This record gives sequence, C-alpha cells and structure tokens, in this order.
Amino acid sequence: MLKHLLIPLDGSELAYNALEYVPDLIEAGGTVTLITILENPELPVYDFYPMPTAPLMDYEKMFEAAKVRAEEYLAHVAKQLTEKYQFEVITKIETGDPATAIVEAAKKFQVNAIVMCTHGRSGLSRWLFGSVTEKVLMSSVCPVYVIPARKRSLNTQEMKVARQTATVPT
Repeated sequence: MLKHLLIPLDGSELAYNALEYVPDLIEAGGTVTLITILENPELPVYDFYPMPTAPLMDYEKMFEAAKVRAEEYLAHVAKQLTEKYQFEVITKIETGDPATAIVEAAKKFQVNAIVMCTHGRSGLSRWLFGSVTEKVLMSSVCPVYVIPARKRSLNTQEMKVARQTATVPT
C-alpha cells in the first residue's frame, strides 16, 4: 500500500477511470493529489504579415475561465472521493506541457506513484499528439501505474434501457 498518489485528470472519462484503482493502492489515511494541467495558450506572433490576432486580454480571459472550470471539476471529484473513502484529497492546477508538469508535480509533492489512464490513441492521432503517458513513463522518477483505455461499463439502469431499446433480428 502506498502513502501518496498523484492522479492526473484532464476532464475526460478515460482519465477519471484511474480513480477506480486508488482504493486498492493507497493505505488508510494516505493522500491523493488530483492534478489538472492547463497548457499555456500559444500566442501567435506574425513578424512578416500584418494579420489580426486576438488581443492578449482574450487569452488571459480564456485561461482564467479554463482555470475556474478546472478548479470546479477537481473540487467535485475530490468531494466524491472524500465522501466515499478515508483518505486525504488535495487538488492542484499546474500549467505547461502536460507530461513535464506531471513529472515535476510528482517530484514536488514527493508522491510514491502516479496513476493515470492511457487515451488509447494510435496511428495518426498518436503521431500528431504524442502520448502523455509514454512521456511520463520515460521521465518519471517514481512508479507509474498505467490503466489501459476502456469504455465504462454500463450501470444497472443503463443496462435496463439498453435491453428495452435493443433491436432483435427476426
């Protein structure tokens, strides 16, 4: 059992799946740090062509709005965890490249392990966007538990609706 886990969350259902494994990994009274990484928006710079760009204030407003949404999301997830389990939950928001920020946060908060899900990208999508999980695995100084991407299983009510609406071939 581990004392302190870092769980990177990007708001996706796939990332959220990592939380299912936390109770099996953390010791009673342990700490879970939930982290969301906000990427700094790229400010367009046009030296050669006079092109209209969004004012800097718009970027700042967008970034602040994203930060507020991230804070609300992390608070919601933290509340769910603390109501259900007996461990401390800390929320953090960092900025920068996601993989680098996750590895730096693991060092900064002295966690025992990182628990994260893959997004299951392959082919062109993976080539274009890379794999945050792969980058974290390559540069982390602590163990990384990687949860494979999978679709969420249906709960009882969803199964009932699925059965009622299923088409049976005749």
